[in-house]
Parts: sequence; C-alpha cells; structure tokens
Amino acid sequence: MTSDSSNAIEQRQIRIVGIVTALTLFGDSMLYIVLPVYWKEAGLDALWQVGVLLSVNRLVRLPLNPVIGWLYHRMSLRTGLFISVLLAALTTVGYGVFKGFVLWIALRAVWGIAWSLMRMGGYLTVIRYSDDTNRGRFMGTYNGLWRLGSLVGVLFGGFLVPMLGLQSVSIIFGLMALAGLPLIAASISPGKASGSHQLELPPGKTKTVWSLQVKKIVISGLIISLLHAVFGATLTYLIDTSYPKGIPWFGLIIGSTVLGGVLTALRCAWEPFLARWFGQRTDGPRGRLPLFMLSLAGAAAGYALLPWQLPLGIWIVIVIFVMITSTALGTIMDAMASDAAKSTSVITVMTAYSVSTDLGAAIGPTLIYWVVGSQYGVTSMYLACAAVFVLIGLWYWKEYVTKGRVYLGEKAEVS
Repeated sequence: MTSDSSNAIEQRQIRIVGIVTALTLFGDSMLYIVLPVYWKEAGLDALWQVGVLLSVNRLVRLPLNPVIGWLYHRMSLRTGLFISVLLAALTTVGYGVFKGFVLWIALRAVWGIAWSLMRMGGYLTVIRYSDDTNRGRFMGTYNGLWRLGSLVGVLFGGFLVPMLGLQSVSIIFGLMALAGLPLIAASISPGKASGSHQLELPPGKTKTVWSLQVKKIVISGLIISLLHAVFGATLTYLIDTSYPKGIPWFGLIIGSTVLGGVLTALRCAWEPFLARWFGQRTDGPRGRLPLFMLSLAGAAAGYALLPWQLPLGIWIVIVIFVMITSTALGTIMDAMASDAAKSTSVITVMTAYSVSTDLGAAIGPTLIYWVVGSQYGVTSMYLACAAVFVLIGLWYWKEYVTKGRVYLGEKAEVS
C-alpha cells in the first residue's frame, strides 16, 4: 500500500469519528438554544434550573476525566467510542421521554460521561492515525467536523422545536446519534486505546511524563480555554450593553441574542475549513509555534478592542477576527498536546489536558460574571485577558526563538 493511499485511509477514519462526534452533539447543542424558552416542556419549575442543567455536564466532567483516562488504559478505542455513542443517544432520547428537574440532572450527568468518552476517543483517534507531518491537519479536520454537530443542533433545533416540540425533536436527534455505531464498527479497528504509537527512547534513558513541555501545554490549555470561555459567555452581553437599542439589519432591528446566534453559527460553519487549514499550516518544518504566537498576538489585540463602543460594522469585524483566532488557538493547542502526548504517555497527557481545558471552560463564565456588575468590570476583564494572551506569548518566546534558529540552520545546510 502506498503512503498516499495509507494517508487517505487514516484521514477517512478520523473523518468518520469526527462525523460520529457531530451526530452525538445534536441534542446537547439544541438545548442551549431552546431550553431557555421551552423549559416548561421539560417539566422544569423555574428558569434557574435551566442554568443548572446546562452547566452540570461540565462539572461532572472535571472529576470524571481521570476516570475516563483510566478506562481507556484498559479497553479498546472502539469500545470507548461505542459506549459514548450509546450513552449520548440514550440521554438525547431521554430529553424527549422524561420530565422533571431531578431526572434531567441525571440525563445531563450521563451526557457529561458520554462527551468525556467521545472527546478523549477523538483525541486518541487522531494520535493513533497521524504522525508529525499531518497531525495538525488531522486535528483540525476532526475539530472542524464535530463542530458541525453544534451548528446542526443550534440551527435545526431552533427551527424544528417550535413546530414539532422538544420531545419529538429530542427523540429524532437521539435516533440519529445511533447511526454512529455502524460507522465506528466499520472504521475503527480493535486494540487497546493505550496502544497508540509511542516514541521509543534509547536504552538507559528514562521517560518522564511531566516534562516542562507537558506542564506548559496543560497550563496554557487551562488559561486559553478560560479566556475563550469569557468571550463565549459575554458575547450577547457585550452586544446588548454596547447597542441597547438593537442592531439594524436590512431595515429590521434585531436583538443581541439573534446577532450572537448568527455569529456563533458562522464560526461553526467555517470550522471544518479553517481548523484544517490552520492545522495544516503548522505541520511544516517550522512547526506550530510561529502561527501559535501570531494567533496569541491577534487574540490580544482583539480582546483589547472588544469592550469599547465602536461603529457596529467595525465591532462585528473584530468579533469575527477574535473567533478566527479562537479557531486557530484551539486547533494548535490540541495539536501541541497531541505532539507532547505521543512522545511521552498518550492517555495520561491527554487526560491532564482535557481536565485543564474543562476546568478553564468552567472557571471563565464564573469569573467574568463575578465582575460584570462593577463599574468598568467587563472592560477591565477584557483588557486583563488581552494582557494574559501577551504573557503566554512571552512564556513561549524563548522556545519560539530557539526553534526558529534551528529551522534557519537546517535550511542553510540544505541550501
């Protein structure tokens, strides 16, 4: 088999897992757009219960990620993906069958388990079927595909629920998730998930998992996911406070939630293309740091401009630019974590990275809304976020300069 045909098969397997992940996300993504409006159909008694239900799956994942990593040490990748699809389908169908706050708490907790299994399985799939020449591209392909599930859930869920009801749409989305089972059976071979290829060290050398590179990636993943969560949690708030009279749109006045939803859907739509493109740009001989540093600088500039009341067109361009840097940083960080994991311990490193990014995503909204009521609270927080992006860049500066010199030296030798 030629390397090109082998590469095509590996890419097909990663795409299938990305599609399977997208199918499982339909129901979860739908809830974020419809549950705040149709909460009574779920048998809820108060609106505050919606907030709890939409966050409990994240809280469950924090202590569970190490357990998921432990399980993947002992079972095959295919088994883990099978279990995640079954749990996702059952919970999504459950949204249409069960009513009441307590039952929905249980459903959302089970969904947290399903997503942890699926996300870790996706990471392990990319690591298993990639190498240093294509890992960024494959990670971008996977991330872009599963985000399409969020796009479908938000758009079609918001369109279908008013017509068919929350129960019917939930059952439809849950049954669609089951289509992932035959796809996994046909594409993922048996074998231990921990059997992903590891780099062999020379005799006499010991391998430490917690190298400086791994520590930096885990800490950076936590901080960057926190900063991204701050933006995601306050996008509609920024629109509402900066443009309280609404936004003119082809002769109509639309609200902050509509514009926020359109912008979020736009990001989900470009992810399959931009994430792959960014990942591929980092697979070359110069590595991932040049684009990583550039994305950090762009994010810092964007965050510094976001809290100010600018002309609407300019402000929307800045929002889109910030979301593009988020796509780049998310893809590059995942690829850098995969690089570090493949050279040490795949499951241990990716488990730590998953815990750190989930923790950052959980802290971010809490942190921003803690200061949102104070004078200049949002402005000061966004300026602080911009400064943190700069500090992360400075933390990687020495490594960036060193690798740049090595690259230029190798280039000079070749020429």
